[in-house]
Amino acid sequence: MSRSIVFLTVALLLQCAAAAAQSPAAEARWQSLAERYIDQMPSLSPVAATGLGDHRFDSELDQVSEEARAQEAAFIRRFQQEMADIDRSQLSRANQVDYALLQNQLAFDLWTLETLQPWASNPVTYSQLAGGAIYSLVAREHAPLAERLVHATNRLEQFPRLLEQVRATIVPSRVPRVHAETAIKQNKGVLSILDNMVRPHLSVLDEEQATRLMAAMQSATSAINKQQIWLEQFLLPDANADFRAGEVLFDQKLAFALQTDLTRQQLKTRAEAEFKRVRRAMYEVAKVLYAQLYPMVVFPDEPDDFYQQVVIRAGLEVAYQDLPPRDGIVNLAKAQIDQATAFVRAHDLVTIPSDPVEVIIMPEFARGVSIAYCDAPGPLDVGQKTFYAISPIPDAWTESQVNSFLREYNVYSMQNLTIHEAVPGHYLQLALSARYPSTLRAILGSGTFIEGWGVYAEQLMVDAGYNNDDPRQKLIALKWLLRGITNALMDQAIHVDGMSRDEAMALMVEGGFQEEREAALKWTRAQLSFTQLSTYLVGYLEHVDLRTEAETAWGDEFSNRAYHDQLLSYGSPPVKYVRALMGNFPIPE
Repeated sequence: MSRSIVFLTVALLLQCAAAAAQSPAAEARWQSLAERYIDQMPSLSPVAATGLGDHRFDSELDQVSEEARAQEAAFIRRFQQEMADIDRSQLSRANQVDYALLQNQLAFDLWTLETLQPWASNPVTYSQLAGGAIYSLVAREHAPLAERLVHATNRLEQFPRLLEQVRATIVPSRVPRVHAETAIKQNKGVLSILDNMVRPHLSVLDEEQATRLMAAMQSATSAINKQQIWLEQFLLPDANADFRAGEVLFDQKLAFALQTDLTRQQLKTRAEAEFKRVRRAMYEVAKVLYAQLYPMVVFPDEPDDFYQQVVIRAGLEVAYQDLPPRDGIVNLAKAQIDQATAFVRAHDLVTIPSDPVEVIIMPEFARGVSIAYCDAPGPLDVGQKTFYAISPIPDAWTESQVNSFLREYNVYSMQNLTIHEAVPGHYLQLALSARYPSTLRAILGSGTFIEGWGVYAEQLMVDAGYNNDDPRQKLIALKWLLRGITNALMDQAIHVDGMSRDEAMALMVEGGFQEEREAALKWTRAQLSFTQLSTYLVGYLEHVDLRTEAETAWGDEFSNRAYHDQLLSYGSPPVKYVRALMGNFPIPE
């Protein structure tokens, strides 16, 4: 009997067993609970609700107070108690997954609220809250512009109250300096939203509404300027807390955020093995480029690390000859989306959604953490526009810093970035996943699945011959994979083992071949958060393992499009749950 037949036989037996165990009463209780969670949870954060696509609270602004936190904790515990009264084993397989996702999310939210307590130590949270409060209303056309501007007016009128609450909540002695410095940079970015996205549209309002909006903007501007003074003169001098999470918090958050079976040590072991493998693969590709430059070269059978380093750097220098213009990155990304889309279609890799996508300059309030991101519409705004946001080069950078950045984001690197953030990466994956019928699952999407898919998509395109099989593209794609590996190594090394800035820079620049500007930004990002940098490698490894298993099980029936379409049809839960659903294995506890 073939392996694929055994696989299908076991799957059918499991399906029958699952159907027999399913209880209509348990299903009804679960459905009621899930619907109430979706209905009630958004009220805890009106700004987050707008991002989700729930527009019932568009005129409200979050409360930042002890009372609000107590209400959130009570909300979480109430749902945890209700879930404990439902026998998960009596639910359908799909609902068992959703149950596990909500169970983890509630525990994670309560841990964040009561143990991690970022509300007292992370002012960046509030600068992004203020910016998102207005940006999320005006960026997407979920309602007529005049209606959205009225909601913006209502929120702007509440800015003085919000920022006053923030100042009363933040404990300066608990704030790491890097968090204070980043908040100082982002806070005034909210004003650029008013100037660039609100003020130009005053004419769509009647006179009374326009007058009220102008007054609200003036009041909010004063509040933001007052906040800036507080950040600079009162918070920053006392912001000397250690940014490092430590072993206990890191391991706890790793389990919640990644929902992986890998322990921190297991992750380190796999990352170290991948580090060696990918660097050796880079050397093999770089040899092709090196031989084009020096046709008479004879490569040693067993090159040492130093020899490989020199050859890889020489190969990368060839790729660095093609740099985008300083002011042309956004236009380049637009052209590359079209190129990547045509390639995916031509090679039948995965279904391409019709949802709109737009490349934009990253809003100021969101800068300083990463060079780009995919801002997909919320799960309740399916079909709305996705934004592929790219941070512009700062005006204050020196010529040397600009050159460092452009070398890192050369034309081939921009191809890889566009693949990761757009097609067939985040834009495509999130648009397809949003079509899964469970709204709860869409709300509780796994960052590990999502980021892992982005890295997997980069290698998928190169393996399929993207950009005419150019060895420069292959080498850059491997460099990006190496970036994900160094992210994971650095994440725990910094927050648990005490890695210094010099050590981290050496790992990124010498070990990962990153340019100084990229590495410096990543060092800041690594200080601002922990465990998120591990999602890229963990998710990638899980996607690779699942594909390998599927290829074996499906045999001759395997095709890229069939596999990827099915993979993405389940939403964005952790990969272990997708594996169980695809293979009809028991749903993990």
